[in-house]
Amino acid sequence: MRTPAPDSRPVALTIAGSDSGGGAGIQADLATMAAHGVFGTSAITAVTAQNTRGVSSSHVLPTDEIDAQLEAVTDDFAIGAAKTGMLATTDVIETVAEHARTFPFPLVVDPVMVATSGDRLLEPDAERAYEELLGRATLATPNTDEAEVLTDIAVTDDESAVAAGEAILETGVDAVLVKGGHLPGETVRDILVTDETVRTFEHPRVGTEATHGSGCTLGSAIAARLATGDPLETAVEGATEFLERAVRYYYDVGEGHGAVNHMVALRNEAARERTAEDVQAIVDRFVEADVSTLVPEVGMNVVGATPYADSVAETAAVEGRITRTLSGVQPNRGVRFGASSHVARFLLSAREFVPDLRFAVNCRFDAAVEDALEALAWPVAEYDRDRQPAEIRETADSTMGWGARQAFADRDEPPVAVIDRGAVGKEALVKLVAGDPETLADRTLALDREVAE
Repeated sequence: MRTPAPDSRPVALTIAGSDSGGGAGIQADLATMAAHGVFGTSAITAVTAQNTRGVSSSHVLPTDEIDAQLEAVTDDFAIGAAKTGMLATTDVIETVAEHARTFPFPLVVDPVMVATSGDRLLEPDAERAYEELLGRATLATPNTDEAEVLTDIAVTDDESAVAAGEAILETGVDAVLVKGGHLPGETVRDILVTDETVRTFEHPRVGTEATHGSGCTLGSAIAARLATGDPLETAVEGATEFLERAVRYYYDVGEGHGAVNHMVALRNEAARERTAEDVQAIVDRFVEADVSTLVPEVGMNVVGATPYADSVAETAAVEGRITRTLSGVQPNRGVRFGASSHVARFLLSAREFVPDLRFAVNCRFDAAVEDALEALAWPVAEYDRDRQPAEIRETADSTMGWGARQAFADRDEPPVAVIDRGAVGKEALVKLVAGDPETLADRTLALDREVAE
């Protein structure tokens, strides 16, 4: 018999409806909590028949059954935080509000009134019943439509969002996060309003309609982070970043627009070791083949991004780069995350146009390499540093992003090689990119052989 090794986890509670399509409701909440390392418990308020296209029916559970679930969970588990989702009727809202009177833990209230698909999830008479529940809550997370229902203030910009948030604070809730995803614009601005402060969390808008379950995911991410002990602002900041990635790398499921990817951060973290191993395997092939002819004066680096990477810290590269020696090429040190600067930022910028790209390498560029690229007949792009706007030249980060846009934007076929002809004080380079490590290594070795002929 083996000795047990129990895993102690923070516990969170979701009080919400069930989504048969799995993208929202209880299903989204529990998946999000699990992704945050939190044990999720639940009290189901309603059963819905829905999918990625919409809601076809809804059945609200008797309040006695909701009572029983809440009592069972709170009697047994050390709940660290709770959140609400679809409550549907006045009776259900009042039932939850009565329990919330005795909650010794933070409560996040997502006043769910309308599904992402546009289907109504709340009886009109129940909208005002939220005021008592909000008075028991730590945080309310209405979107702009819900904020208008609660306050009669049309939310169209930051000023009106703050006004709506301040009006909702009058219910007694500690803080209000007015979500800006429904407003037009290139960025999404979520505004956190408290009695003392106003803070805006801004993220680039993702060009997709696959946002089914986004509100549920954000609320449960905040609750999970509160359950682990995060302060409110820290929990909101982390949860909005979590949701941005979950929307960008959405689940392509169903016949509708798809659903938020609740597990994306967990899967990204799980891929780190494999990504580092892939980079090392490429380096080993380069060392074995001795790619000295392709190593630029600044040194060569191989970069690998995790599948859902959004930052340099999520890219693995050779610390100190690969350099020429008397006996061939050698990495200066080992592979670690965050080791690359220029190549990593270029790869991340390229992924904005071709998200499947995961690996890149910088190589020497001269007339011989240009002839070899022409002989290989690969799709090739280039950018001219002399054409950069003055403000972009000030930082390498901006240059890499600008260069990637020149190379990858508005192209039917993405390039596999991108030429940077350099400038005063900047060495000419060519960067090769690929979606997998084998392809990147094969392309680099093919270029090396072509140059040698």
